[in-house]
Amino acid sequence: MPLFPSLGETPHLGVVFQAFPDAVKPLLQYHDIVLRGDSPLSIAERELIATYVSGLNACTFCFGAHKIYAKVFGIEESLIDDMMEDIDTAPLPAKIKPILAYMKKLTVLPANMRDGDAKAVYDAGWSERALYDAVQICALFNFMNRIIEGTGVTFDYGETPPTNDELKARRTRTYMDYGRQLGIIE
Repeated sequence: MPLFPSLGETPHLGVVFQAFPDAVKPLLQYHDIVLRGDSPLSIAERELIATYVSGLNACTFCFGAHKIYAKVFGIEESLIDDMMEDIDTAPLPAKIKPILAYMKKLTVLPANMRDGDAKAVYDAGWSERALYDAVQICALFNFMNRIIEGTGVTFDYGETPPTNDELKARRTRTYMDYGRQLGIIE
């Protein structure tokens, strides 16, 4: 039996949002601010962080969705696969590795965060604003991963990849646009 029988056997996040729309607008606004607003982190880097956190949480839906977004913004799919296998040996830019290490610890062992974790990020050349933006992405995706897993969303983008036209559209689509597409936001 599905976790939420009213959502059907294989619900998509859009079905969840349509069934429980009350907080969707501020949630999608926050997504737009954190993932598409001004930041020292590029959109590709932010999508990489979202993908990484979702992968750490084994959230297939968000991992797949944001792996697609990372790809749309220039991250090679093989790099993401390498990152998930071993962050230390993945051919990532050296500058991003301390942020990803911080995200891993914040996701897996948040009570163990120490000054040295932040120092490694600053030593790599990032500002406090960049680290704060990364922390917000980490928090957002730990939150979203719980919504996905807690409501039984099972859609897998790996099994149903978007078309080339859908990929192009994702480059300019905002999260609020997604809410409008679902008929939740005017």
